[in-house]
Amino acid sequence: MGFLFSLTLVFLSIASLSTLQTQTQEIKSARLLDLVIRDYAFKSYNKYFRTGKLHQIKLPANLSGINVDTVRFRCGSLQRYGAKIKEFHLGIGVTVHPCIERVVIVRQNLGFNWSSIYYDNYELSGYRLISPVLGLLAYNIGDSKNISTPSELGIQAGKKPITIDFSNTTRLNITSGIIPLCAIFDHDGKVTLFSQASPNICVATRHGHFGLVVESPLIPLKKKTLSNWKITIGSTIGAALGAFLLSLLLIAMFVNAKKKARMEELERRAYEEEALQVSMVGHVSTHTASSTRTLPRIEHDDQYT
Repeated sequence: MGFLFSLTLVFLSIASLSTLQTQTQEIKSARLLDLVIRDYAFKSYNKYFRTGKLHQIKLPANLSGINVDTVRFRCGSLQRYGAKIKEFHLGIGVTVHPCIERVVIVRQNLGFNWSSIYYDNYELSGYRLISPVLGLLAYNIGDSKNISTPSELGIQAGKKPITIDFSNTTRLNITSGIIPLCAIFDHDGKVTLFSQASPNICVATRHGHFGLVVESPLIPLKKKTLSNWKITIGSTIGAALGAFLLSLLLIAMFVNAKKKARMEELERRAYEEEALQVSMVGHVSTHTASSTRTLPRIEHDDQYT
């Protein structure tokens, strides 16, 4: 009986893992990814978590590359003191609405692989991401009965905006001369680009997802240079091949003309040798014409015989 029970648990675990892998493999929208991360965050949530302390959430292998942390606050304390949550700094006066007593804030770092979902779901043609997408979302806690069904809340900055520091995440060196732009990805599918407040620092007035982007002009130019190089080499080879073929044609024409002239000369000599005969006059040879004159014939008169 115990063996059957253990075997049943193993099969259920395998089925659950298979379902989870299927769900994560089918994630193709940014919104669905938020919901999956939220569910894992609240499955790991413990009501005994200390308020104000950051807790890292363990995600399955299918979501590798994503880093998620949660922290719980009292709404009043968050408004009075603000908070520092990894790359995000919430200044004094920040509010969460609607918030009755406590709030759980989920901080996301989607990594470069999963950030591609935002590139695919938002209109970013002409730009490329140089940082992972960072997310800041808030959810209500309620009582223990409502932990499994959290709802999303709004975060609104006070007098000072929310700052996002990309210094430890960007792939671009600021000494390269290219100035990145901040990007805010809204739930409605719109993306807003604006200038940085300072190098690798962006500001926002509300929750959401954020990233750094730059224009992508260098890749096409590099391809164009490579194409010109190929065209130059190809033109040179083609010109050399054309010159070689032309020289072969000229040589063939010259040989053919010389051969024709030689044949004409041989035919002329053969004709002359046929027309003139060589005879010896003493010790000197000379050409003599062939005899064409009719030889005389002696006629006999029978009447005198």
